Amino acid sequence: MTPAGTPAPPTGIVDAHHHVWDLSVRDQDWIAGPELAPLRRDFALRDLEPQARAAGVTATVLVQTVTVPEETPEFLALAAGSDLVAGVVGWTDLTSPGVGAALAGLRERPGGEHLVGVRHQVQGEPDPRWLVRPEVLRGLGAVADAGLVYDLLVKPHQLPAAVEAAARLPHLTFVLDHAAKPPIASGELRPWAGEIRRLAALPNTVCKLSGLVTEADWRNWSVADLRPYADTLLDSFGPQRLMFGSDWPVCRLASDYREVLDTAEALLSALGPAEHREVFAGTAVRVYGLRT
Repeated sequence: MTPAGTPAPPTGIVDAHHHVWDLSVRDQDWIAGPELAPLRRDFALRDLEPQARAAGVTATVLVQTVTVPEETPEFLALAAGSDLVAGVVGWTDLTSPGVGAALAGLRERPGGEHLVGVRHQVQGEPDPRWLVRPEVLRGLGAVADAGLVYDLLVKPHQLPAAVEAAARLPHLTFVLDHAAKPPIASGELRPWAGEIRRLAALPNTVCKLSGLVTEADWRNWSVADLRPYADTLLDSFGPQRLMFGSDWPVCRLASDYREVLDTAEALLSALGPAEHREVFAGTAVRVYGLRT
């Protein structure tokens, strides 16, 4: 499950999931409608850094936002010039027969050593079984061959295909982003919880404790609203396969950076010190092979 290289031990909190974007470079076409208007501005590392440092975060993973090949090299260069960004989850066209060559090319670019994984916005694919298309499975196999992990961005109805893909590619580590976006606002646990347990039963799967506040009622959520979902994740994956992520700046729709971290701490307050270190640093360092 660990990419090549020996990661250094964590020295602080690792934020395993955040974004940046510059609308003057390219549009983020997913930021549409009045509800998302607070996100329709530039968010740079210089905006994140003081908040992260104040919260005790010493390393982060920068995650792709759009399905264009130009973004990943930009993120790698950004990581190369940052002492905060320890890893980049980028994008490449998984349906292309040249996935292996594309990933090798990214590693040859400035900051290429920071490439730790690949992600595609499967949540936007109309085919609920997109992940198990033959060409996609071939591409995912190339990701595994490159020693990278694959971040799963899916919705609950796409979890069955995610389970199937992970079962068919046991040599690839799948990291589930945002717990597959459970229906927290409605308070429903099924069928989401059952599918989460099926995914977690596969040893090559990991989950991020991220994105929960924006699946709740943005204006009236509470820690109690999130707890049944966090408990399901902890019971299913355990601390060694669970990692904290802020999902900044998207989290700003419902919370600020510090509150997201404090909420995660509250949800996992029953953990002992060693288990706490796993969720807030160790799992991310180990799975992504981060050098913090």
